[in-house]
Amino acid sequence: MRKAITLAALLMAAASASAQTDSGNGIVVTGSVESELLVPQKDEAIGADDYESDVLMNHYVDVNMNSRYVDAGARMEYMEHPLPGYEKDFAGWGLPHFWVKGKLGKTELTLGTFYEQFGSGFILRSYEERSLGIDNSILGARLATTPVKGVNLKVLGGKQRRYWDWNKAWLTGADVELNIDQWSQRMQESGTYLSLGASWLNKHEQDEDIMFDATHRLNLPENVNAFDVRARLQKGNVSVLAEYARKTQDPSFDNGYIYRPGYVAMLSASYSKRGMSVLLQAKRSDNMSFRSRRSMNGTSSMLNHLPAFAQDHTYDLAALYPYATQAMGEWAYQGELGYQFKRGTALGGRYGTNVKVNFSHVHSLDKHDHRTIVERTPSGQPMVEIIGRGSDGYGSAFWKWGNETYYQDLNILVEKKLTQQFKLNLMYMNQFYNMTAVEGEGGMVHSDIFIADGKYQFNKKLTLRGELQYLTTKDDEGDWAFGLLELSVLPHLMFTVSDEWNCGDTDLHYYMFSVTYNTGSHRLMASYGRVSSGFNCTGGVCRYVPAQKGFSLSYNYNF
Repeated sequence: MRKAITLAALLMAAASASAQTDSGNGIVVTGSVESELLVPQKDEAIGADDYESDVLMNHYVDVNMNSRYVDAGARMEYMEHPLPGYEKDFAGWGLPHFWVKGKLGKTELTLGTFYEQFGSGFILRSYEERSLGIDNSILGARLATTPVKGVNLKVLGGKQRRYWDWNKAWLTGADVELNIDQWSQRMQESGTYLSLGASWLNKHEQDEDIMFDATHRLNLPENVNAFDVRARLQKGNVSVLAEYARKTQDPSFDNGYIYRPGYVAMLSASYSKRGMSVLLQAKRSDNMSFRSRRSMNGTSSMLNHLPAFAQDHTYDLAALYPYATQAMGEWAYQGELGYQFKRGTALGGRYGTNVKVNFSHVHSLDKHDHRTIVERTPSGQPMVEIIGRGSDGYGSAFWKWGNETYYQDLNILVEKKLTQQFKLNLMYMNQFYNMTAVEGEGGMVHSDIFIADGKYQFNKKLTLRGELQYLTTKDDEGDWAFGLLELSVLPHLMFTVSDEWNCGDTDLHYYMFSVTYNTGSHRLMASYGRVSSGFNCTGGVCRYVPAQKGFSLSYNYNF
């Protein structure tokens, strides 16, 4: 009862806060309410289990106050019985996010919890992604300042959140970015922009008793340092980013407690002009899992982020086998070409045609074992020689590939407006997904995916959209089909019905019915149906979601 009263009080405060916005003294209050609720039902056919609670729910209430010199905020979370796919560690409630920020000129000082990213996130990325169950905020202090024109400096220290607690390791870091073009009138006049950046992060974690055999204990480093350097150049339509990060010895659960340094190198180039865009990227990462607690696994306690270089698909079957970045090492490549055929041309037709081609390939590294001598006899002969835990790990030639393909995806998307009322998207995708590498077992899954997405606008208020998707494969559970109809009735209502059917081995249907209502800053969605088990991924970070069935309710409010 006490928890329910506290939650209700925060909801009432959030609902009334909009009336206090800009109260005349320069104070602006903003925030949001998000509630996700599921009434689960057991379904043995799809593997949906019973739960201890008749209602599972995730609730979040954010309230932020902004003024000229001081900002402050807090978030209440209530997950006493969390939704499926959130580990038992998520169960609980409290105020995990709270902060005060002082502002004076070009300097800001934050005390409490905060999020931060250095560069591309290779050594530090603290962020929140609720769909993945990630909130690795830092509790401590952060100073950001621009001491002189073109120089941005950040300094921080604190501990990282892990569910309802904070890991004991202490983090200290700094980041500096130099905008060279701001010092050169000639560069500004020519449209040339150049920035250089450098970052450092230290993790101080106490030693602990971890053995590599019955008699030898690992001597774990209490300080792990990570460094990042980067350069970004933009000239006209061309942009190039080069970045390199390195981490000192960091024996952990992820790497099998080896003493090999880690690093990641990335090169990204893009070109864009009206009607055409090109993106080329390459990345090599090696032993670059970096956590604030060395003995953890899964998505918790991660300090850094390694982008997957594989497209995040939104279509249901295209996202059935999503790729998760292999932090222990991979070669990753991605290329994308977008082109618009102009109106009046043979391929453009009356309204023009957009075509986008994306290719991703991720490969293993070539690795060979290193041996480490721990003890010698009085005559100097090796007495204890180890490979693996407690050793230097492995060697790896920079340019040499291993013998495994982790992931490959070639997809072509065509967007075509056929009439004033009707628009059609067509997509073909050829995919190789190494289920063993990503999930632990299952072998290579090779699939071909065909998608048609059509939208017809009857009038200004009524729009009907439909999807037909088909995935064909001889691997895993065989073929899948998916169909969807979505009717939008502006300005408030949307009705959706869909079915995901495994027409291969299981012959199971995963049907879903939903109604969405929008008004002002409020959004309410009610749905009923089945959800298949699988991985929910964003940017190469994934969360396993078990099969589920039941009635769900979702509410969002922003003020």
